[in-house]
Amino acid sequence: EAHRSQYDLIDGLARNMRDALPNASFIGFTGTPIEKTDANTRAVFGDYVSIYDIQRAVEDKATVPIYYESRIAKLALNESEIPHLDAEFEEITEGEEVERKEKLKTKWAALEALVGDEKRIRLIAEDFVDHFERRLEAMDGKAMVVCMSRRICVELYEEIKKLRPRWHNKDDQRGVVKVVMTGSASDPTEWQQHIRNKPRRKQLAKRFKNAKDPFKIVIVRDMWLTGFDVPCLHTMYLDKPMRGHGLMQAIARVNRVFRDKPGGLVVDYLGLADQLKQALAAYTESGGQGTPSIDTEEAVAAMLAKYEVCCDMLHGFDWSLWTTGTPAQRLGLLPAAQEHIFQQEDGKPRFTGVVTDLSRAFALCAAHDEAIRIRDDIAFFQAVRAVLVKPSGERRSQEDLDQAVRQLVSKAIAAPDEVIDVFSAAGLKKPDISILSDEFLAEVRSLKHKNVAAELLAKLLRDEIKGRARRNLVQSRAFSEMLRKALNAYHNRAIATQEIIEELIRLAKEMREAVNRGADLGLSDDEIAFYDALAMNESAIQVMGVDELKVIAVELVTTVRKSVTIDWTVRESARAKIRVMVRRILKKHGYPPDLREEATRTVLEQAELLCADWAS
Repeated sequence: EAHRSQYDLIDGLARNMRDALPNASFIGFTGTPIEKTDANTRAVFGDYVSIYDIQRAVEDKATVPIYYESRIAKLALNESEIPHLDAEFEEITEGEEVERKEKLKTKWAALEALVGDEKRIRLIAEDFVDHFERRLEAMDGKAMVVCMSRRICVELYEEIKKLRPRWHNKDDQRGVVKVVMTGSASDPTEWQQHIRNKPRRKQLAKRFKNAKDPFKIVIVRDMWLTGFDVPCLHTMYLDKPMRGHGLMQAIARVNRVFRDKPGGLVVDYLGLADQLKQALAAYTESGGQGTPSIDTEEAVAAMLAKYEVCCDMLHGFDWSLWTTGTPAQRLGLLPAAQEHIFQQEDGKPRFTGVVTDLSRAFALCAAHDEAIRIRDDIAFFQAVRAVLVKPSGERRSQEDLDQAVRQLVSKAIAAPDEVIDVFSAAGLKKPDISILSDEFLAEVRSLKHKNVAAELLAKLLRDEIKGRARRNLVQSRAFSEMLRKALNAYHNRAIATQEIIEELIRLAKEMREAVNRGADLGLSDDEIAFYDALAMNESAIQVMGVDELKVIAVELVTTVRKSVTIDWTVRESARAKIRVMVRRILKKHGYPPDLREEATRTVLEQAELLCADWAS
């Protein structure tokens, strides 16, 4: 590893290694090679053999792009109050803090006093709280604030605590914001609550890495800036002079891939644009010609472009009630908006795709004035998208849905004294548990928005099939295939909207009747599931008859149920034992030999579905 210990060739580790291995070739690996007078990576290890830089990592989707936003203009400071950096400041502040006596004799003290001015810290706290809360509305995640000194870390914490008292908690296991720093008993009293030993810091690190933990904001000076991976960290606020490899290592904290995170954001309070540009030029193979760091204005431009596409697709549709109406009126807009989208060629995939792109761009610049201006419209587009996509679709889990959809839409619809549901918004009474009653199906048939009726029925049937898949494998597969064929015909325009509604209603009634098949045959739910596995092939029914298959199903349930253990599905020996048992029963009753292997396989799959209940 091209560690700093490799540069001491006089009497350090590097010298000892070379004395011990005089004929060795040394190859260095590092993410941030350095070029200083007393430490030069290429001078020690030779020229680059291979380079994999930030830009390639972004192109390969190994990391997400880093966006840059300057917030200096947002701080209402006079010119005399704004810190200005030069090379000497960077050299002085790049290392550890010097002793207090020495600081008073250097420019460091003057810069630290300006950066840590009480008014400036207060303004940064106010801007940070506002900015990060807007970021959280668009995308859940965590933030790291990097300050110039431990004093500034503590004072910024106190200002944030005044603005958001509920974020503070002295308990390490609770609280939203923490300062992580080292110190000693000689440090000021007000610093002591933030000075922790290594085990306590390790516990905080564990909390911060957990995406679900409410610990969302950490304030640091030097700690956690290198080798500390937190994929859910999406925003870094810089208020410390940094440059070169130190700056690159720091901003790389926010570029880790995580769920639907579109990028990491670096917010600059100190004017580090030039230093960032120089660092990127040094640490990209293209010499900084690529785009490993992107100005947030580009995200704003992308957001506005996608916003215009959404507006075009909803041209002629009035959604003004989204911001002015009651919760019921707002929710009532959604079925009509769905219908408007469905009437367009490939409307659903085009609209859901462009809203996804819009949401990602919005998440990157949610605190920008342009984003704030169109925020309510974006919330409406996201709400429409949310009702268009499958609620239990195969592609993404609920946890992976866009944070913006969950948070913005819930805020837009929330009402303290009124509970609204999607069925009432569509003009339907809330269905009973089965969702397959004649009364409910008749209501769906008479809905004003036919495309919405078709989509609603399809969603409900998918959920019903998914529920049955946990109990009856063959039945759920059969209904799933019937639904797939019907929807394919509809989406390919082979049948009209009214026809698909009738087809889905017919399928719903078949599903309802299937529930009663077990009772009609005198079989329990488990027994009918095994009966279906045996009767899946029509020739088996013709050869053996219904009554004989019922006898086999009952015997299979009784025998297999006695034999399964909690881990039988993962132990091949246990699976083999059950497999032999099933084959013997089928052979004993004369089940057709050419159908036995497939029936055995299906019975085992069915047993796996039911074994959790049986084993318990």
